[in-house]
Amino acid sequence: MSNQDRVALITGAGRGIGAGIAIKLGALGHPVVVADVIEEREATAAAIRDAGGEARAIPLDVADDAAVAALPILLGAWWDRLGILVNNAGISPKGPDGKARKIRDMPAEEWRRVLAVNLTGAFLVSQACIPPLRARRWGRIIMLTSQAARAKSQIAGAHYAAAKTGLMGFARSLATELGPDGITVNSIAPGRIDTPMSRGTTAAANAAFLAQVPVGRVGTPEDVAEVAAFLASDAAAYLNGAAIDVGGGSFMP
Repeated sequence: MSNQDRVALITGAGRGIGAGIAIKLGALGHPVVVADVIEEREATAAAIRDAGGEARAIPLDVADDAAVAALPILLGAWWDRLGILVNNAGISPKGPDGKARKIRDMPAEEWRRVLAVNLTGAFLVSQACIPPLRARRWGRIIMLTSQAARAKSQIAGAHYAAAKTGLMGFARSLATELGPDGITVNSIAPGRIDTPMSRGTTAAANAAFLAQVPVGRVGTPEDVAEVAAFLASDAAAYLNGAAIDVGGGSFMP
């Protein structure tokens, strides 16, 4: 199969890391489905088309069971050509001071919403996408986790860290289940990346984190997109259940 025969579905692709991955895969010849709840999804899809690629934007709340169930209808003829799923959609609420709330101050509803989007959403979308991937006996599922799932975090909230840690465990289970079907499942754990989400954190917190990065800079969505493109390729056929840290050395296991 050529890349043109492998449709890529990226959740949370309206901006940030998701947009970077969508644009990269589009440049490599994959038809790209830009899925997001925010209107910026249209701009990401337009950027891919302007560069000569194929893309369509769809509204999708990954935590909405009915919306996820409607994916085959939304994608139409592209559904049977699905080859790549990137579970990137995620939220990281902050308090009025720009910092994550302490556990003692965290509303239960905020906790539930973060887990619904960041963890359950990946479960719902992955589950929905298994049939077309299995039918083709080839597939790539990529989970965008976080350095907060790999080590303690001074920035991320407990709900975000818990969801991203759970996502890594889910990825390993899915990798074990789908490997015999020719489908690999791997995780990318970004460190501090320059995105609208990270800019919502205080400047002091970002500066303190940067001081711990050996390469001396904040990452870019393009840094993460390069790794995602590799994991989505035939070259990564023997990588399954792996977690790749993209943080400039800020976390070294």
